[in-house]
Amino acid sequence: MKQNTGYIIMLTSIAALGGLLFGYDTAVISGAEQSLQIYLIDSLGLGTFAHGLTVSSALIGCIIGGLISGFLSNSIGRRNSLLLAAVFFFISAVLSAYPEFIFFTKDEQTFGLFLAFNFYRIIGGIGVGLASGLGPLYISETSPANMRGKLGTLYNLAIIFGMSLVYFVNWRIASGQEVSWINDLGWRYMFASEAIPAILFFGLLFLLPETPRLLIMKNKDEEALRILEKVNGSREKANAVYQDVKATLKEKKSSNLFAYGKLVIIVGILLAAFQQFVGINVILYYAPRIFTDMGFDMSGSMFQTVIIGIVNFIFVFIALLLVDKVGRRKLMLIGSVGMAVGMFGVAIMSTAEQMGVGGLVFILIFVAFYNLSFGPLMWVLASELFPTRVRAQVMAITVSANWFSNLLISATFPSMLEFSSPMTYSFYGVFCLLAILFVWKLIPETKGKTLEEIETYWESKNNHNKDTVKGA
Repeated sequence: MKQNTGYIIMLTSIAALGGLLFGYDTAVISGAEQSLQIYLIDSLGLGTFAHGLTVSSALIGCIIGGLISGFLSNSIGRRNSLLLAAVFFFISAVLSAYPEFIFFTKDEQTFGLFLAFNFYRIIGGIGVGLASGLGPLYISETSPANMRGKLGTLYNLAIIFGMSLVYFVNWRIASGQEVSWINDLGWRYMFASEAIPAILFFGLLFLLPETPRLLIMKNKDEEALRILEKVNGSREKANAVYQDVKATLKEKKSSNLFAYGKLVIIVGILLAAFQQFVGINVILYYAPRIFTDMGFDMSGSMFQTVIIGIVNFIFVFIALLLVDKVGRRKLMLIGSVGMAVGMFGVAIMSTAEQMGVGGLVFILIFVAFYNLSFGPLMWVLASELFPTRVRAQVMAITVSANWFSNLLISATFPSMLEFSSPMTYSFYGVFCLLAILFVWKLIPETKGKTLEEIETYWESKNNHNKDTVKGA
């Protein structure tokens, strides 16, 4: 009997809706950030740092969500934690659109309103932090080894679709409208639009079972076997997977964070940090402003973000087709080289003060290679690379490191750009080059391996390191 592909795709698609909301929530700010500068920053006489903090305040919530995702996923379950994320998405969408609700009036620009808006964005960020860790984790723990790379990449495709969707929604809201209307009402509609996919996500999550690996960890073996049989298509295959999981849990009974050594945690943190330090989110969050500086009007600038969204989607889809054939490691090496070319190209165009079409071309090159590599594959690797007993904890650390790096890069971008745009883009280009060395030295190939086979890699690395220390 063959795998139940339809059932697997249904589970993955619902979990991937968390990725759509992840992308939607993090990119919605790109259409609203110039209006927010007028409404919250300029009206209060605050500077560029406050503006950068407002644009990236959701990332504070992302860090919090990432930190608590491991505890929540092990205590209330993967599925129930995603339900909680959906609630946070909805609350943030409504209150970010109307931050004056309860405490303020519409024409009352005060520092308290500034704090309230950022607090509501942090709530949404907690939802993103939970979804970014638990969505890939759910998919990884439910998917068969031969499909895990594709299905993990599907989650990132959903992130990109969410970004592309909100770029399109923002553009349609702003299209043909006066700038004064966008600054008064348009930005509110942009935030409020997120409530629709949040409600859809919440409802569909009730169709998901808990992941079989978590059920086995909680000694709910019969329930786990039923799900494994439904996924794998036969009781025989389900039993084989069940025995592998059970065996690895018995071999390593300790769930101590350092049970497999420190290297696994270091790799997780660096993997997350490099995904951000290459500079992708300064492009995504500040794209309309960058294109405005190139000479496009507001509507034209938002249309350019739609083009970025299309390139994002195309190249993540290509990664989806290649990830289980070419492998994770090769795609990340190729992508790192391409990203370096794109980012240094932007730096050169900026130095020559020719940021028009040439700058756009290099931005698109960078975006294309990012979405062929670090964009989707960081989440694939983060969900499959870590041993079962510590997966939730290390995944939580990885996700938190990712969002902390995102916050650091995004919040400092306006000030760095004001100081020197060529230096800023070159800074990100250097990290693209360092990413090549990181992948070459520390990332193992996981293509076609079961989660339990990957676990033996860390076991052997940990034992080797112990033997080295003893022999020293």
